[in-house]
Amino acid sequence: MDFLITLRIALRALGKNKMRAGLTVLGVVIGIAAVTTMVSLGQSASGLVQGQFEQLGTNVIVVFPGSRRREGVREGTVPTLTAKDADAISKECPSVLAASPIVGFQGQVIYGNANASPREISGVGADHLTVRNWTVRTGGFFTDRDIAGAAKVCVIGHTLVAKLFQTANPVGENVRIKNIPFRVIGVLEKKGANMVGEDQDNVVLVPYTTVRKRLYGSEFDNVNVILVSARSIMVAQDAQSEITQLLSERHRIHPGEPPDFTVQDTAEIAKVLGTITGTLTMMLSAIAAISLLVGGVGIMNIMLVSVTERTREIGIRMAVGARSGDILRQFLVEAVMLSCIGGIIGFLLGVGASLGITALINSFTTGTKWPTVISIPAAIMAFAFAAIVGVFFGFYPARRASMLDPIEALRYE
Repeated sequence: MDFLITLRIALRALGKNKMRAGLTVLGVVIGIAAVTTMVSLGQSASGLVQGQFEQLGTNVIVVFPGSRRREGVREGTVPTLTAKDADAISKECPSVLAASPIVGFQGQVIYGNANASPREISGVGADHLTVRNWTVRTGGFFTDRDIAGAAKVCVIGHTLVAKLFQTANPVGENVRIKNIPFRVIGVLEKKGANMVGEDQDNVVLVPYTTVRKRLYGSEFDNVNVILVSARSIMVAQDAQSEITQLLSERHRIHPGEPPDFTVQDTAEIAKVLGTITGTLTMMLSAIAAISLLVGGVGIMNIMLVSVTERTREIGIRMAVGARSGDILRQFLVEAVMLSCIGGIIGFLLGVGASLGITALINSFTTGTKWPTVISIPAAIMAFAFAAIVGVFFGFYPARRASMLDPIEALRYE
């Protein structure tokens, strides 16, 4: 009951000087709004990065060809990986779920009088969709039999359907790549653009043997890269070790020699990017929090002025039985109330600012849209920090008020 009375008196005291109280709260409002906005935008950026790597595939490990040395001279990147390496990884590494060799090709796709230049024409293995965490929307995917026979079949992305076929059903139709007819056997599920704005649906997938033999005219077994999916995130490191050991044995890499391949885990890349965005968020939030200190100093100044103006009131309260603790609590509640009101308004403004900035970014970008993140921890932090600012900067004025001599206070004019 005493607290409710104290709260009512604090509201009445603040209501007597609405303009001054509003200007005092403004510093806290700006600080909390800035911190909330920075945290929300930082988490949006982190969510965007993590989402893009999840779209790449589940627990994906990328094996790149390395470089060879001849008589101590590095020859540069050479095709050191083969499709047999991918098969061996899939069969002999217990922690690996699937592997797919990749052979890239650039060219036009022609259907009737229409043509399009896809972002990539990729020769892949039968387990490519498993590795990439992708599905077929209509039709089907090519099989090991198609790969063994270098079949002239393909699966296309959603963008090419709109460019070449408009409203017609592409499954079963023939398209031409390098004047070679390919039968469309499936259409991929739509994925959208990646975080750098590249359209992931503007692709054509064909058996890697078909790209190598029919488009390149090569009988070699080399591939550009191997995509591997670990069975779970928990065994991703084990999968990397198993791949490294297996390829070292297959490529006859002796102990102490540099390998002619590179194994990279996309989870590690995502973690690094997440750390970078998190660090930037913390730095920007720390800079924005400086305005909270300015707001706290404003609260202290106003409370000191209030103590001076209400010196006679303090004396009267002490004369009728108020204790020093009651006076301390009264002024401390007023300071905390000012700060918390600023925290609530600042958080709401910060949420609005983050929504507006996210919408603005999405309106100017053609890639993957930034997710809208309203951080509950940021809300809790805003209110807690506002209360701490009120207590910290309001304690000295409240303490000074509680230490006034009642008789001197009554004499004050």
